[in-house]
Amino acid sequence: MVINTNIQAQKAADTLATTQVSLNKSLSRLSSGAKIVESADDAGGLAVSSRMDSQINRLDAAKGNVVNAISFLQAQDGNLMRIGKALDRMSELSVLSLDVTKSDSDRALYMAEFSQLQSHLVNAAQKDFNGVSLFCAMTVGVIIDAEGTVFPMTGIDIGATVATSAYFNVFTTGVSISTTTSAISALSFVKLAISQLSSDRALVGARQTRLNYTVEELQVTKENLITANSNIKDVDVATESTEFARSNILLQAGTAMLAQANNIPQQALKLLQ
Repeated sequence: MVINTNIQAQKAADTLATTQVSLNKSLSRLSSGAKIVESADDAGGLAVSSRMDSQINRLDAAKGNVVNAISFLQAQDGNLMRIGKALDRMSELSVLSLDVTKSDSDRALYMAEFSQLQSHLVNAAQKDFNGVSLFCAMTVGVIIDAEGTVFPMTGIDIGATVATSAYFNVFTTGVSISTTTSAISALSFVKLAISQLSSDRALVGARQTRLNYTVEELQVTKENLITANSNIKDVDVATESTEFARSNILLQAGTAMLAQANNIPQQALKLLQ
C-alpha cells in the first residue's frame, strides 16, 4: 500500500476524462443537429459534404436561370399570339379587298386598317424582356445545370429586314391592298408570314416543354443531393441521445469511483495509529 502513487485513481481519472470528451461531443451534436461539428469529427465526410453544399447552391442558381428563361419564352409566345391575330386580320382584309363588288374607295378604308396593323407589328417586333430583345437574331444561352451546360435558344427575328425573311414584306415594305392586284400580293405575303409565325410558336412551345422538364430534373437532383448530404452531416438524434445517456451515466459512475480511489491512500493512515 502506497501514498505517493495512486494507480487506481489515475486510471479512474483517465477513464473519466475520456467519458467527458464523449459526453461533450454528444452535447455539441445534439445542440447543433450536426454530426460533423468540427473537421476532426469526420475530415473526409466534411470534404464531401462541402462539395455537395456547393453543388446544391449551383443547382438553385441554375433552376432560377431556367425559370427566368421559361418566363422569357412565355412573353415571346404571348406576343406572337397577338401578332398572329393581327396577321389573321390582315389576311382577312386582303381577301375583302379582292371582292369585285368593292370600289377603290372601299379598299382605301380597308387599307387604313391594314396600315395600322402593320404599325402594330413593327412596334411588337421591338418588345423586350428585362432589357433583352424578344425578337432578334441573337442566340440566347440558358445555363441548365450545376456544371454550366448551355442550352442555346436561337433568336426569332420578327422584325427581320433581310429580303429572304418571311416577315420582310409584311413588316418593312409598302405592301398595299388598295387595288386587287396589290391585294393578291399582300395576301401571299401575309400567308407566308402566318406560316412562319406558326412554326415559330411551335418552336417556342417546344422550348418551354424542354425547360419545364429541366426544372423538374433539377429539383429531383437537388432532393437526392440533400438526402445524401443529410446522411453525411446530420445527426441521428435517437442514436446520439442514447450515446449521451450512456456517457452521462458513465460520467457519474466514474466520478463516484474516482472519489473512492482517492480514499484508498487514507487506509494507510490506520497502519500508523
